[in-house]
Amino acid sequence: MFGDRPPRTVALKSMLGHSMGAASALGAAASALALHQGFIPPTVNHRSTDPECAVDCVPNHAVDADLRVVVNNGLAFGGNNAAVVLGRHEET
Repeated sequence: MFGDRPPRTVALKSMLGHSMGAASALGAAASALALHQGFIPPTVNHRSTDPECAVDCVPNHAVDADLRVVVNNGLAFGGNNAAVVLGRHEET
């Protein structure tokens, strides 16, 4: 789906904790801020990524990025799962 270059991957829950039913709402808000302000938030307390895994993790510090689309996956108790795709409007 993403070819040879997977998208940057983060775990917002590493900073937000698990806020039960509001977890996806907080993740969506954080994703919208990242999209608007042009950065990718980090996965805090990340020690190492398995070199065999093709995940491009953003460890410990945010990085600047020209984001156009972000995806927030909300995985909850009881199999409640949702994905929210947010994009930046660009004038043409």
